[in-house]
Amino acid sequence: MIGVTNVDEQVYLNGSFVPYEKALLPVEDRATLFADGVYEVVRIYGGRPLAMKAHMERMARSAREIRLPEVDFDELAHRGLELVERNGVGDGSLYIQVSRGVAPRNHLFPVGVAPTVFATARELARPAESLRQNGVACITVPDIRWGRCDIKTVALLPNVLAKQEARDRGVYDAIFVRDGVVTEATSANVFAVVGGEVVTHPEGSQILPGITRRLVAALAAEAGIPLAYREIRAQELAAAAELFISGTTTEIMPVVEVDGRKVGTGKPGPITRRLIEKYDELVEKTRRGDPDVPLA
Repeated sequence: MIGVTNVDEQVYLNGSFVPYEKALLPVEDRATLFADGVYEVVRIYGGRPLAMKAHMERMARSAREIRLPEVDFDELAHRGLELVERNGVGDGSLYIQVSRGVAPRNHLFPVGVAPTVFATARELARPAESLRQNGVACITVPDIRWGRCDIKTVALLPNVLAKQEARDRGVYDAIFVRDGVVTEATSANVFAVVGGEVVTHPEGSQILPGITRRLVAALAAEAGIPLAYREIRAQELAAAAELFISGTTTEIMPVVEVDGRKVGTGKPGPITRRLIEKYDELVEKTRRGDPDVPLA
């Protein structure tokens, strides 16, 4: 069965743990009809979550922004980690989704309908070491997404189309550009190194406030690397000394080519490499269960 990594895989669905093949959603779930739902992906290392608290806080915010009914996100986090244990996930990911629920198709919010809540937990390898060591190529594409990219909804069709365009053109990812300004990648935030300073787009409605992005900021501060929040013009990409993207499953990935043009020396630069080292240390702390991991 496509997408199933373990014949004994369980799914958390509306308060119960059920076998994957029996975890079914009604055809009129609002996530299916209207992309009327929110989600989070939490990275698991050694069976332990990285930045679980921050992920669940962001999910609660997303739910509030689209006026979802009340959900106990603390309880949902607990159940998600129980699912990780039940499925025996070592290095992997925990996916959690909440929709407005099931009701006959109507644009108006249904009344008296409970949210649909489900989670999956699966093994997921870390990014290939060859990519982290050598870097990847990206393309730029117009940012045609809606005006509330700060809400982590399941409405990801523009991201899907951009990611597929990148694959069709033989590169790793696509970087969105809106009105000449770099916003983010299809599932990652974008950072440039300019004049020895790490620069990334300020928070706002045009980008998702990435959890790994916050970890990058914390790691940069620990390492004494200056970081600034400002818009990056698309034409600045060619002049940047270094470029990298960050995300829950992407981790920190060096970008050494954009639209066929070399970034910097064409190899991962010293600041990016230092941040990758710091992130690897964070992964090992997570695996050991160290209490001082940021955003836990």
